[in-house]
Amino acid sequence: MESEMIRKAREVAGHSHAPYSGFPVGCAIADQDGKIYTGCNVENASFGLSVCAERNAIFHAVSVMDKKLQIRTVIIYTPTPSPTPPCGACRQVISEFAENPVIISVCDGRDIITGSLNDMFTHPFNLKP
Repeated sequence: MESEMIRKAREVAGHSHAPYSGFPVGCAIADQDGKIYTGCNVENASFGLSVCAERNAIFHAVSVMDKKLQIRTVIIYTPTPSPTPPCGACRQVISEFAENPVIISVCDGRDIITGSLNDMFTHPFNLKP
């Protein structure tokens, strides 16, 4: 499944709208049933209104699912020599929809970043006491 997810993340990165940063990103997430959802980053001239590929994929999944999303795997692709892990905002959003998913960042180079969300994000914000 990971190779299919990488292929889909690469493909959706081509749909990225990144005229300001020139940094396209594609993401594929797999839910509890193995269904894959994708998203790409979409930038805006008002930078705070931009959305990362990871959040775009998650929001897409939430918008079409008829049950609560439980993310099992996140694959992030950047057409760069080195892989890029998810930003802090994306890690926070991932934590809302996952127990401890595997996060894999791939690129055009040989390096890969692999780890669990708990390894990458030790103290997410939580409203529950």
